[in-house]
Amino acid sequence: MKLGVAYRIAIKRIAEYARLTGAVVGLVLLSGCAAVPSPNPKDPWEAYNRDMTRFNEAVDSAVLKPAATAYQAATPALVRTSVSNFFGNLGELWTAMNGVLQLKGQVAVDSFMRFNINTFFGLGGIVDLASEMRLERHHEDFGQTLGRWGVPPGPYLVLPLLGPSTLRDTAAFGTQSRADLVSRLDSAPLRNSLHVLRALELRANLLRAGNVLDEAALDKYSFTRDVFLQRRESLVFDGREPDAPDVPDESVEK
Repeated sequence: MKLGVAYRIAIKRIAEYARLTGAVVGLVLLSGCAAVPSPNPKDPWEAYNRDMTRFNEAVDSAVLKPAATAYQAATPALVRTSVSNFFGNLGELWTAMNGVLQLKGQVAVDSFMRFNINTFFGLGGIVDLASEMRLERHHEDFGQTLGRWGVPPGPYLVLPLLGPSTLRDTAAFGTQSRADLVSRLDSAPLRNSLHVLRALELRANLLRAGNVLDEAALDKYSFTRDVFLQRRESLVFDGREPDAPDVPDESVEK
């Protein structure tokens, strides 16, 4: 299958399922009101979350996974690397901003320099020259920033199509969406095409991990929830225990 054909099919299928999402989500919310005996304290909405997970998995099986599989098969590795580099570069400015908000001077400087080097000398970001120059890549989002300043994660929450989250990360999502450079493009066709291309690339990167998870986890929902919450906590506290003393960023003090 040619890349263009796979891309058009993906856009058509995602658009069709998007029109059905509102009604389905409403039904899932109603069906998820039943209580789960002895729920996990971090997951008081488990009944709803499990129903939403099943909905997301159904959409993934019918739309996203086949489209991502076709995209992976039709796209040369070099092109996929360029696509991944391009979207990764767009996120560098947002990481730099969150580095500033968290008083992480080195993160802010590294990310800002990475964006400029890759944008102006790496063909708009498709070539990752900054990594070749040993400039470390960081990832900081607004949910991490809120956590850095003491906002608790709140209950675990599975979002329609977007998947695992927390109440804090969901609250931060609106700010992150407005900061997304792709979302700020004036051309709707270009903006939507880039959104779909990014979704295909992200899902294609998870194909192997998803297969391993299907084979290994006895309860995939609980496993995914626990790993997600542990990873988010680790990101917020930079791998330290939550009660460990904060180590000042020397680059800020200087």
